[in-house]
Amino acid sequence: MLKAIIFDMDGVIIDSEPQHARAALQVFERYNVPVDYEYCRSFIGSSTKKLCEDSISRFKLDVSTEQLLQEMNLEKKVVLKEEGYQILPGITDLIKDLYQQGIRLAIASSSSPAEIDHVVKTLGIKKYFTKLISSAQVKQPKPAPDSFLLALKELGVSPKETVVIEDSCFGSQAAKAAGTVCVGFINPNSGNQNLAAADVLLESFEAIDHRFFFNVLQRSIGKPITIANTKRLIIRELAPEDIKDIYTIYQDEEIRKFIPDIDEYLNVEMEKQAAYIRNVYSFYGYGIWGVFSKTTKKLIGKCGIENQIVDGKEEITLSYLLDSRHWGYGYAIECGNAVFQYASEQLDIKRIVAVIDKKNIRSIHTAKNLNMTFEKEITYKNHDCLLYAITL
Repeated sequence: MLKAIIFDMDGVIIDSEPQHARAALQVFERYNVPVDYEYCRSFIGSSTKKLCEDSISRFKLDVSTEQLLQEMNLEKKVVLKEEGYQILPGITDLIKDLYQQGIRLAIASSSSPAEIDHVVKTLGIKKYFTKLISSAQVKQPKPAPDSFLLALKELGVSPKETVVIEDSCFGSQAAKAAGTVCVGFINPNSGNQNLAAADVLLESFEAIDHRFFFNVLQRSIGKPITIANTKRLIIRELAPEDIKDIYTIYQDEEIRKFIPDIDEYLNVEMEKQAAYIRNVYSFYGYGIWGVFSKTTKKLIGKCGIENQIVDGKEEITLSYLLDSRHWGYGYAIECGNAVFQYASEQLDIKRIVAVIDKKNIRSIHTAKNLNMTFEKEITYKNHDCLLYAITL
């Protein structure tokens, strides 16, 4: 169960890394140190103290770490006074939503305690955070896990109940070393950070709420996420144990008629389904899901959306496939409407298409009943097909 979220601050709550770099370069210029923006960026996720220690050692500077650090911090204040804090879009709404859901929040940052406190007070978000942790309070900064371990202790939660949001290589490594799930935030201003340690990547906080983090944590422990609960059906992510039922459905001759290269697809699916479950759902937040009968609790088909190249263009395509024993009951329409609602409300997707074999009269009727509009005839995987689309 999700109980806590720990935020990095610089590059996650405020877009401060460029400001920190500009301040550092101003100080280095006074000492005639020949460094550039990329040198400063290489310390993102660590601490300003580490930057000072490295530069003193590398360039043989005649200054103490404490003195150089003090100059850096004073210069940061000058830059911030001129420019103010640059808060990342969507982050305030996300913090409020998480707080309203009763999720405990903390900041674990490489900035000083005074800096962290000033940021949250200035932005009016201090009341939402249970704990504010600085690397100055621990023995080792990131990539060591010390900051996150202290945050976990102060919050009174276990790593398995917690998600960390980080924008840096060091930060994501520290989060994983602490045993937590990590969401890697891709911030272009944080440089070319290697976020391979993160469990999932995120490009924006806009339209993101507590459900996203709940799902990330659920997937990390192998629990499939329920996408929709309709009148008669449950639509959820597939689990490895569902593979045998999928295989049975694909043996249906009626199913095989209108699926191009089904034998090849079957081999790929059976071999790679576990990897698909592990990677695709987490990366995109969508994929092909299982359709289960509420009455029997059994898998009766699949539906969902995927990224495909259709007629030379990147599209998000709708797929729906049901065991032929369940045809004629309106299940496909029920599935399609649920998928559209989820795509619009949870994923902010605006357009979905369906590629349908010209001979597949049943699927054409379904597309029309889903209020999809015919756009054109195309050739898809050597089949003559019709392209239908809907704007959500």
